Amino acid sequence: MKTIIIAASSSSSGKTSIACGLLRAFQRRGLKVCAYKVGPDYIDPEYLRRAGRCEVYNLDTWLTNENLTRELFFKTSLDKDVAIIEGAMGLYDGGEHSTAAIAKLLNAPVVLVINAKSLGESAAAIALGFQNYDKEIKIAGVILNFVGSETHEKIISDALESRKIKIFGALPRDKNLKIPERHLGLLPALENNFDFDLLADAVEKNLNLEALLKISEDFNFSSFTSYFLIPNSYLLKVAVAKDAAFSFYYPESLEILREFGAEIIFFSPLKDKILPEADAYIFGGGFPEIFARELSENFSMLDSVRRCSKKILAECGGLMYLCKTLRNLDGEIFKMAGLVPFDSFMTERPVIGYMEARALRENLICEKDFLIRGHEFHYSRVEPDFSFYKENCAFELTRRSSGEKNLGGYASENILASYLHINFFGNVNLSKKFLT
Repeated sequence: MKTIIIAASSSSSGKTSIACGLLRAFQRRGLKVCAYKVGPDYIDPEYLRRAGRCEVYNLDTWLTNENLTRELFFKTSLDKDVAIIEGAMGLYDGGEHSTAAIAKLLNAPVVLVINAKSLGESAAAIALGFQNYDKEIKIAGVILNFVGSETHEKIISDALESRKIKIFGALPRDKNLKIPERHLGLLPALENNFDFDLLADAVEKNLNLEALLKISEDFNFSSFTSYFLIPNSYLLKVAVAKDAAFSFYYPESLEILREFGAEIIFFSPLKDKILPEADAYIFGGGFPEIFARELSENFSMLDSVRRCSKKILAECGGLMYLCKTLRNLDGEIFKMAGLVPFDSFMTERPVIGYMEARALRENLICEKDFLIRGHEFHYSRVEPDFSFYKENCAFELTRRSSGEKNLGGYASENILASYLHINFFGNVNLSKKFLT
């Protein structure tokens, strides 16, 4: 099995477009492909999933630890021909959870994507610096992106070759190859009918696919210790909200629930009239603010949610849906389910980062004082502040980067709602408690 990590010198270099183009191009050649995204990301994986027509998993050693990350990669790529791993941000950004760290963990080769716009020979200096920064990282070569002309490409290629840096090709500056963006990153794939074959055509024309496949011939799996076998004994039906408004889920997280014996079904808060019959419900993250009017006008679904007495786990966008109201950036206010006594509102500044959550009381997924690793990524807030509802406050949250502490989340007998995104694969005890 061949593995290639598509990394970059910085964000906005076009990693996702190139990874998607490679997946579709390799698939069109009859190869069985699989795909991965480094770090806590929900949007890019959906593009990779559609381009490769395969499941996509996140490789994140904060959410799942190093051993489980190796195991996840091994189990999900074992019967495939090619694995494409899209990095996060710049290659070395993120410290111990960076793309470089994943490259070391898996012993996998890296192809560096460089945004060539407004660069000449300096592109070679960037590549040389990345190559020399950490000798343990195997940077196999470079792909140039957003090249303006053949002359532009030759200037950079000559500089790279003079420093003995391999170049796998260059993609032109073409707006049709660029995926549109929105405030959390790329425009979600569910809202964007992107032409992946157009990307694949460009990749096949401009990149050396045979050379890219050859660099990973010596790849070997890193060892790991498998976690204990999970008893298939929790025969519950779990209904998961999944549509254009709610689409942020880690597939391995849902698969752990299935391994425990749960039946997973999906429903749409946007289009369905009532909740399906189930023992528990999950409302994941997404973009409820974009579809606030449609959600608020689906009166029968909102009424069905309000009357629900079963377990409800809500993350981020799911929390916003369970609040009393949602206010968008234009000041419009939309009525939501009202199961959580907060009002949510959109802001211009995001909250982003890894979090450690200590449970302030027993809740749907853990006992009091249990520590959970998760992450937050949102442009909304809730009011009043969580501290006004201390009797129902779910977590004390510690920001990984700064150590700053805040209260967050709402917990009641049958509801756990917060901005915290978790991964059940990283801690099977959380899923076991949820299904108990």
